[in-house]
Amino acid sequence: MQNKEQQEQKAPRIKPIIEAADSLSLGISIVVAVLMGVGIGLLIKNITETPWTLWIGVFIGVAAAILNVYKAYAKQYKDYEELAKEPRYAIKKQLQDDEDDDDDNKKNY
Repeated sequence: MQNKEQQEQKAPRIKPIIEAADSLSLGISIVVAVLMGVGIGLLIKNITETPWTLWIGVFIGVAAAILNVYKAYAKQYKDYEELAKEPRYAIKKQLQDDEDDDDDNKKNY
């Protein structure tokens, strides 16, 4: 019983560290994806003995890097949307209400 309680107490402490490391690793994953693509391109080039096949690997690496950035963006946007729903961060709604009030004060000719 105490073991389970200790694990529950440890989990919240570790989760922010893992999320921070995931965000920091984005730059590293971009470099690794491009380098792996170049490696694949060199491998294909050596197997086929045609020089232009190197560029296939480069494009694969760049596409993988772009996909990593998109995944990180989608994750952050999802977190932002969840945060925006909380009542204490309702500034967006207040700003929209203020804009609506300004429209009412304008004269329409």
